[in-house]
Amino acid sequence: MAKRKVERRARKILGEEPAALVWCGIRKPIPKPPKEVHRAAGKGRLKARHHWLLYVGAVLGFFIIVPWFLLDMLGKKIDWLLNSRPSRGRQVRRTTDDRTDVPTVAATADRDPADGIFDGDWNLAAGQLLLRWYSQSPNSRRLVLLTPDRICVAASPRRRLSPTKADDFHIVTELGRHETRIEAETGQPRGFATFRIHFADRSWLELGRLAAPEDADHFLRTASG
Repeated sequence: MAKRKVERRARKILGEEPAALVWCGIRKPIPKPPKEVHRAAGKGRLKARHHWLLYVGAVLGFFIIVPWFLLDMLGKKIDWLLNSRPSRGRQVRRTTDDRTDVPTVAATADRDPADGIFDGDWNLAAGQLLLRWYSQSPNSRRLVLLTPDRICVAASPRRRLSPTKADDFHIVTELGRHETRIEAETGQPRGFATFRIHFADRSWLELGRLAAPEDADHFLRTASG
């Protein structure tokens, strides 16, 4: 369950006891919006800001792992050249009918540009919220809090946070229950549970990566009830 620091902070910013709360996040990277829409929204970040240790690890990995990988590939190539024998007699011809690995036009057209994260309209409430997601906080996680008449979304200014110890989050989005609803199902597999926030303009945003199983179970029961 949420630790005392989280609960105290939640009561302080809400002014009342939350009916349920859960840390969650966007399940996938934010899709790339049209340039004009992104520009009109202030060209905010669409990716999280990572801790500096991650970049140090990436640099070290580049200078250590990449050379090792190239040497390994070179060794395998040399072994293949030494052990292979040229085949005689027939040649394998590839016709245009054999190109099964090339995606068809119909297959590429069926791909969802919103990737199941939101309804796909950047000009509606869900899309506008996504465009401001990382300008509100460099971290991808959000704390969704429910009260009898409000749905509030809070964020921490930190790049890294602990869902059980964070005590510096603040409300970045506040919605009335009369204009917004949450669609949730109980009994979802832990680690894969999701829920949707439906806005008054009929747009929706799907959130997942629910932290703290007890909080997640209570949140889904409360929201679905």
